[in-house]
Amino acid sequence: MRVLLHICCAVCAGSCLETLRREGHEVGGYFYNPNIQPQEEYLKRLQEAEKLARQENFSLIIGEDEPDKWFSRIKGLEEEPEGGRRCARCFSLRLEKTAKVAQEKGFAAFTTTLTVSPHKNARVINEIGRDVGGGLFLGRDFKKKEGFKRAQQLARRYNLYHQDYCGCIYSD
Repeated sequence: MRVLLHICCAVCAGSCLETLRREGHEVGGYFYNPNIQPQEEYLKRLQEAEKLARQENFSLIIGEDEPDKWFSRIKGLEEEPEGGRRCARCFSLRLEKTAKVAQEKGFAAFTTTLTVSPHKNARVINEIGRDVGGGLFLGRDFKKKEGFKRAQQLARRYNLYHQDYCGCIYSD
């Protein structure tokens, strides 16, 4: 099945891509992350996603950088703790856009690398994915079966830039 993989960053994408391919899926990537600030950080992560796409030979669709849309979506939640309502709104924005692109480009399903992080709640992300994508969403918890550990190994193999925060200027 053709699956569109929302990519939050190259580090997280490697093991997710590997898992989906092992399951027999044809995977395309989608980089849409209007939460990433400052602009230099956004560009660095985009470049690394492009690097991984070349190294792993998959197509990468690059979404618009829409920080104003993100700031509007999370307005009033700037002081929320990491993992709270601000994060849920951020996930929702990114997954809504991914679902739309998956439909427009003829993908049979979409999923996200967000669940590989030990700092993110896969249950919340998967619920949001199902809410915004319905039957198109392929729910996964990519951190299971040492997915995060494998992501780190692949990031070292490909010499990928490893950031130390999710991209949100309000994160801990």
